[in-house]
Amino acid sequence: MSKNLSNSVLYLMSISSGLVVANLYYNQPLLHQMVVEFGVSESAISNVPLATQLGYAFGLLFIVPLGDKVSNKKIIQFDFALMVLSLIAASVSSTLYLLIISSFFIGFSSALPQLFVPMVAQLSDDKGRGRAIGIVMSGLLIGILGSRVLSGLIGKWFGWRSMFSAATVLMVLLFILLQYKLPKIKPNYKGSYSSLLKSIGHYFKTEPSLRLAALRGGLGFAGLSVFWTTFVFLMEDHFNYDSDIAGAFGVFGIVGALGATVVGKMNDKYDRKSMIIFSTLLLMISWVILFFSGYTLIGLALGVIIVDLGMQVLHITNQVTIFSRNPEARNRVNTVYMVGFFIGGALGTFLGAYAWQHYGWQGVSILGLLISLSILIVQFVFEPKTKITKKD
Repeated sequence: MSKNLSNSVLYLMSISSGLVVANLYYNQPLLHQMVVEFGVSESAISNVPLATQLGYAFGLLFIVPLGDKVSNKKIIQFDFALMVLSLIAASVSSTLYLLIISSFFIGFSSALPQLFVPMVAQLSDDKGRGRAIGIVMSGLLIGILGSRVLSGLIGKWFGWRSMFSAATVLMVLLFILLQYKLPKIKPNYKGSYSSLLKSIGHYFKTEPSLRLAALRGGLGFAGLSVFWTTFVFLMEDHFNYDSDIAGAFGVFGIVGALGATVVGKMNDKYDRKSMIIFSTLLLMISWVILFFSGYTLIGLALGVIIVDLGMQVLHITNQVTIFSRNPEARNRVNTVYMVGFFIGGALGTFLGAYAWQHYGWQGVSILGLLISLSILIVQFVFEPKTKITKKD
């Protein structure tokens, strides 16, 4: 930990990351309610989380790089205005088409937490960088998983629209807090916005370890999206459980997310290759468990814990790797990584909905296992060219 990064600021960014990123996932436990209200198929309603994730990818591409050029306070002012308007639009959407458009802009504006991760990487020293990233990621992951619990409960008792209304109020309060408490950082990049965006391509072309990290992250998040997109349908169709029970399973994922600080410290001690292999094996084990125990609550709970823990280990290891290089461009480097990450998530959402509709839960589980196995394959195929080490 650096003297430039106090624990109070670190935990503020951690909490804020969780609250903002939660906007991306409120819709998942509510998909069945949306199916009923709009009278569409499960495949059609999957366009809502798909649009949200695609919007997030575009936000990463066009908003996050500004962290290397524009003051973080100015970015927050613009971003929260768009976020609040998008949440309001979702809460009053009268058609599925309007909800999909609103969801895209919710995703676009919710890329904000990815400014916090490079920020703590910049303010931390080499010895404490893994721990700092782990703490922020812990908040972000708990937000992802806790959002499903919250939206499931609110959806059950007040309807899916109420969740977006509550999120609007929450974002207004968070904006006020960040304006007063978040330290102002002035970046050093002096070029134009267009040259800033063009430079992203330079880092993508010249950093093979960054490309591999983005590929690993995209595949990992594709597998996680396969699970969470189809899980609510499994709960409804095979257990006859409403959105509150489906969302409550996020609690089991939080168990894994609470280990983010430990994972961050492990990355300060162990080499990256070992951490990547470890995370991939966890993901594969989780899908084997889900395949054989998918229709038992105990098996599902265990699978949720392991799949989220495995994804967490992979994600933090990837970020510690990319932030160890190019300190002057951490936001742009993070953009490359996270765009690949969420494109993978969008692909996983699409493939998961297709697998569920045509092959059921066993087809979903096989798909998740194959995606996880592919992470290990690309690691062994491309790793010698990138020479990933503890410091790379």
